[in-house]
Amino acid sequence: MNPIKSSDRQTIDIDSEKEKFDDFHEHIHLPGFIQPHGVLLVLEEPSLKIVQASNNTSIFFDVPPEQLLNRSLSKFLPRTQLRNLKKIVERNDFDMLNFAKLRLKKEDEYLFLDGILHRNPDGFLILELEQSTYRNDMDFLGFYNSLRSAAAKIQKTANLQEMYGAIVREVRKLVKCDRVMVYKYDRNWNGEVVAEDKRDDLEPFLRLHYPDADTKPCRDLYAEHWLRLIVDVNAKSADLIPLHHPKNNAPLNLGNSVLRGFSPCHQEYLQNMGVCSTLVMPVKQSKKLWGLISCHHYTPKHVSYELRQACEFLSQIASSELVMKAEAEDYDYQIQLKSVQAKLTEYMSIEENFVKGLIEDKPNILDLVNATGVAIYWQDEFTTIGNVPETSDLESLIVWLRNNVREEFLETDSLSNLYPEAEKYKDIASGLLAISILPKNYILWFRPEFIQTVNWAGNPNQAIVEEVDSEGVIRLTPRGSFEVWKEIVHLKSLPWKLCEVEAAKDLRRAIINIALRQADEQAKLARELKRSNDDLEKFAYVASHDLQEPLNLVSSYVQLLEMRYRDRLGDDAKEFISFAVDGVSHMQALIDDLLAYSRVGTQKKKFVEVKIEDVLNRACWNLQTKINENEAEIVQDRLPSVLGDRIQLVQVFQNLIGNAIKFRGQESPQIQIEVQQRKEDYLFSVCDNGIGIDPQFRDRIFTIFQRLHSRDEYPGTGIGLALCKKIIERHGGTIWFESELGKGSTFYFTISLSSQTE
Repeated sequence: MNPIKSSDRQTIDIDSEKEKFDDFHEHIHLPGFIQPHGVLLVLEEPSLKIVQASNNTSIFFDVPPEQLLNRSLSKFLPRTQLRNLKKIVERNDFDMLNFAKLRLKKEDEYLFLDGILHRNPDGFLILELEQSTYRNDMDFLGFYNSLRSAAAKIQKTANLQEMYGAIVREVRKLVKCDRVMVYKYDRNWNGEVVAEDKRDDLEPFLRLHYPDADTKPCRDLYAEHWLRLIVDVNAKSADLIPLHHPKNNAPLNLGNSVLRGFSPCHQEYLQNMGVCSTLVMPVKQSKKLWGLISCHHYTPKHVSYELRQACEFLSQIASSELVMKAEAEDYDYQIQLKSVQAKLTEYMSIEENFVKGLIEDKPNILDLVNATGVAIYWQDEFTTIGNVPETSDLESLIVWLRNNVREEFLETDSLSNLYPEAEKYKDIASGLLAISILPKNYILWFRPEFIQTVNWAGNPNQAIVEEVDSEGVIRLTPRGSFEVWKEIVHLKSLPWKLCEVEAAKDLRRAIINIALRQADEQAKLARELKRSNDDLEKFAYVASHDLQEPLNLVSSYVQLLEMRYRDRLGDDAKEFISFAVDGVSHMQALIDDLLAYSRVGTQKKKFVEVKIEDVLNRACWNLQTKINENEAEIVQDRLPSVLGDRIQLVQVFQNLIGNAIKFRGQESPQIQIEVQQRKEDYLFSVCDNGIGIDPQFRDRIFTIFQRLHSRDEYPGTGIGLALCKKIIERHGGTIWFESELGKGSTFYFTISLSSQTE
């Protein structure tokens, strides 16, 4: 008993393995010989003349094989039996095999034979003969009752494991062999013995694993046919005479043959196990090979045609029951997954962003496939729940998926086997179930490493080895020892169930439908919003422009009234006139700001190169009176040139510097203007030592008409910062601030380096 680690497994040379498989595959179909317990005849049509034969025909015929060639079957079979064979050929009814009971006279006695008539893959007619066992209806009736009882016991089992047990017991009872096993494939085509019935003195094989190479050459045949019999692995095979078919001068394809010989490698494999005779039946799930029912006997054993048909029937029942019981075992879990999926679909439908619907309620997306962590990659952002790799690792994984996975989903219980970089976070993500949701967006479910011990029947690294014989010829041989070999399996998670994969696929379809619907709704909303904004901007421009004339008229007449009748007015009248003049002045300032705000969107001027140094000088010149009155000091970096709208950029600096002066503290205003060139933009900052901004107003400060102080405390219209935001966004940038009450504020904004024109 030898322990090995999964990391010790040898690297496979793919080209070399393919050559080995091709050799096996060719030998299976074109061995050039048959098992010697039966006779094989190749017939010409329509005469049924014998053109090829196995060299052991003397066991059934009175003449040697060479004398059979070019003779018709009519020389050896009764007329009625020959007529039946010809009817089969005339009907051309060859789904697979056609069976006939034949009577052949040899010397002074009659031989009762089972005749199996079929076409090989090349269309040649083949008749295979075996000695018959059942000769009367009474024998067959007892056999039929045994078969019906066995089938009923298999069908009555409550779950898969009970069914496996019933299969091995009932098949062994029918076949009367030394050992029967149910052998199940995993996703890598390694096999595990999941049920066994045997002689008490035999070593158990239950729960042993067998490597992919043990059955790789013959899996295609198992998938196509329902049975394979080897009567005596030690018997000398019977060659074909001639070796090549006369019509195509090629080796005869025996892919459909019951008597087909077996490769020397497979012979040695069984001999190393001590097995003399085998009967193997496939078990299929949804037409795909799921596993095998394997019968072993330790002395030569011929299984009659009728008994083989019974075993084939039980194999088909097992395949049918397998699907139903597998679905029944996972039924409650599937119902649970369907319920989770329905809830997630409901949550996504009512949320503006479907990602929120997947994570913010219970159950959430983590519950859909029994994962320990999930990452949703949507529109270049990650949203995660549970235990997931670091963001940098997730980003690398997304790049790998985009470059290497063309399907809509990927499911693996050993991510590091596909993507070696994942080994560093194996404790989080040894297993991955990934689905793509629209191009370049993914949902990733993770499972951690689950360390387990696998018992192999012999060293899996030496399943097939090459040896050089005494003549220097390379031949393939199986491993010589089947002693239990323990492997400690690392870097693997618990496998994903089929129903979990299907649940993920169903969720993908729901997400795509909802995402497309939401994208369509958002596009419509964006179009309506743009049209509304365009209308509002035009309205604001027209309204503010048209209000200027009557407002100027009111202002002029009020001022004229004050000048002409100043000596006749009382103090109250003078105060009222002063209020009116102030109101008109405020209204004019509001209209001017509103007009400037509306022009940002309506004046589509082409951007030109603008020197920010000149922009700042103009803004300071406009504010010169305020700067002097408040003894403000402005310090600046060396400022660059940008592509932009000069007048609008003057408004930005004028508003920010003006606010720094307006909202001054006890000390004289100190204003610092700095700039930093970054990869894609310039970052400007305007820093002051004023009164600062309360954090509660962070979300309101750039909203139009939002004032943080009364007009009596600080005059203004509440449009300045909203205007700055709109101008900066037009220049491909963003604006924000940092502030501390009583210590001052810093406003940051960016201007893109790219050449923008409007």
